[in-house]
Amino acid sequence: MKTYIALLRGINVSGQKKIKMIELREVLEKEGLKNVQTYIQSGNIAFDSESDSKENLENVIYSIILKHFGFEVPTLVLGKDAIEKILKTNRFEDDGENRLYFVLLKNPPEDELIKTFNELQFENEDFHITDKCVYLFCKKGYGNAKLNNNLIERKLKVEATTRNLNTMQKLLEMATKD
Repeated sequence: MKTYIALLRGINVSGQKKIKMIELREVLEKEGLKNVQTYIQSGNIAFDSESDSKENLENVIYSIILKHFGFEVPTLVLGKDAIEKILKTNRFEDDGENRLYFVLLKNPPEDELIKTFNELQFENEDFHITDKCVYLFCKKGYGNAKLNNNLIERKLKVEATTRNLNTMQKLLEMATKD
């Protein structure tokens, strides 16, 4: 049995795609996932599964949500090692002001798209791209950032979901529950 983290994109944002976490936990356990836990309302799920396929788990969770809640929700599943690596690879210093964000990529972007993206400049924002994550430091906070999840998806042509440093650290803690 392995522990995984599933990240749902765009739920419970501005009244859209509303899902109660208690209901989500119940549905996922009823459908066969084990020890399901959630963290805050933005779609952070820790669970255990016998499956070795993250892609299969993404499809299973996506289908369960579509069936039970009636809408499509992009889903990214990561293991503990991936979260640890993402946190260790971060180049930006945490200033304690909640300005450090991780835009987690479902697939690696094409090299040419990364090259073009790296030529962009954003006032008050610094970023670094890897094959799994865009590390984003927003000097004036994410709410004021021009460089956001939607722009990154559009420019890099990949699905993505964004979490702050506190959430990433909590997800690692949830994945290391033993």
